[in-house]
Amino acid sequence: MSRILLTGANGQVGWELKISLAPLGEVIALDRQALDLAEPDQIVAILRDLKPTLIVNAAAYTAVDRAESEPALAQAINGRAPGILAEEAKRLGARLVHYSTDYVFDGRKDQPYGESDATAPLNVYGETKLAGEEAIRAVGAEHLILRTSWVYGQRGQNFLLTMQRLAKEREELRVVADQIGAPTWCRTIAAATAQILTHRDRPCGLFHLTAIESTSWHGFAAAILAQAGYRGRLLPIPSSEYPLPARRPMNSRLDCSRLAALGISLPTWQQALAACLAQP
Repeated sequence: MSRILLTGANGQVGWELKISLAPLGEVIALDRQALDLAEPDQIVAILRDLKPTLIVNAAAYTAVDRAESEPALAQAINGRAPGILAEEAKRLGARLVHYSTDYVFDGRKDQPYGESDATAPLNVYGETKLAGEEAIRAVGAEHLILRTSWVYGQRGQNFLLTMQRLAKEREELRVVADQIGAPTWCRTIAAATAQILTHRDRPCGLFHLTAIESTSWHGFAAAILAQAGYRGRLLPIPSSEYPLPARRPMNSRLDCSRLAALGISLPTWQQALAACLAQP
């Protein structure tokens, strides 16, 4: 059996990967306490001790706005650590899976972004995630980089849980309506990852992986609140009325046709949301 090292085991995607990767081999799931990606020596020591045949890096610095004031820490985890993981993967002859983001783009394109489109991140988080991608590619280890967007689930901190909480607290909600993307359930990401890893062609390189179809944050909120039976008012607002420390791309849509060409089907964001909300 394969020995799989999973980082970020208690995060949204990591939690689901513990389940989806289990049929593929022995999963050694490490959280931040067991493996801190900000500590290069710790990364090297653990990988050389465990000698995995597959490394799945679901850990990241994901506090987009806080990254603006903590760029060094974000760079250590998102930018430097993936390169170290790639170096150790190459040394071990292991395969590396790494997750990236729509925030590597500036959002000025009118159409969904493909894997070959030019990157131009608007914020520190996007810059550090792009640095991680580039570090992996520079090493030359066998790898999969999976870019996704607007990740949510039933645990952690995300837009879904925020909307559900605010629906109980407020009679009026104002949500940005001019940023467009694909809300993607963390379980969709984990399930697709397992499909890619068991694909007969052993695909490698960069792939976009999001739910199909797109909406705005306001549209996503409307769908969530409809399921929650919210009776208050939901108002659309422009991004200019909700300023944040980190700039966001207006268009976060990713073209997932390269993944579809492998025969891997992804649900619409509406289908995935319904399945997520149906979970006990």
